[in-house]
Amino acid sequence: MKRNKVEGVFAFQCDIGKVRKTNEDRAIGLIDSYGNVLLCVADGMGGHKKGEYASNKIVEILKKDFKNKDHFSNVIDIRFWLGKEVKKINKELFELQDNDIEYKGMGSTLCLAIVYKRKLIVLNVGDSRCYLLKNEKLIQLTEDQSYVNYLVHIGKISKEEALTHPKRHYLTNAIGIYPTCSYDLKVYDYHGETIFLCSDGVYNNVSFNDIEANLNSKHNAEDKVHSLINLGNYNGGSDNMSCVIWEARNVD
Repeated sequence: MKRNKVEGVFAFQCDIGKVRKTNEDRAIGLIDSYGNVLLCVADGMGGHKKGEYASNKIVEILKKDFKNKDHFSNVIDIRFWLGKEVKKINKELFELQDNDIEYKGMGSTLCLAIVYKRKLIVLNVGDSRCYLLKNEKLIQLTEDQSYVNYLVHIGKISKEEALTHPKRHYLTNAIGIYPTCSYDLKVYDYHGETIFLCSDGVYNNVSFNDIEANLNSKHNAEDKVHSLINLGNYNGGSDNMSCVIWEARNVD
């Protein structure tokens, strides 16, 4: 008999890195009373106070609302809920930075994943990423909403050149910057694969192959996130770093 609810473990960590003076990254992992899983990474922007406030506010609102949600009836219900959450969060952040000069230029990325029964719902704004480890192969599920990714798509630069491009941190979309916010949302069938979310500080300091090898290792989830952050710092720690790992258990 197949289990409707997927069980598992998660781990997450945020680190200031070796260059930044403040940590504008936030990450969370949650399981609600119905067994639904929420994983989230938010990478704030705007400098001290602004970026920290934006990413922290996003995580606070999502955590509270996810815990207080009665239940999800189906995937359509989740899509509707996520749309309302993005709209509410964007409105609060935009109105603050629009009315208070101290918060001008404030915004944040948002990458989240919800595991609901045998479905994986992924939402993305900005350039934080969600990956899936399937058959020991790492697959990027989200697409960066960034200037360099646009240049890659139109053939102006290669993926390798994008890694060191001087404008690689320029986003084409973020929460809180404009009165309304668009987002990418995709739904996948879920069969117990490992899920990994991270900010750009991780994938810019740790290679794709090293992330894949780490997720395939026999270490527990907590050791894996620690190892990735340590490796990112060893490789320069050029930015704040945050990541979340979900590993399913008892999946038929």
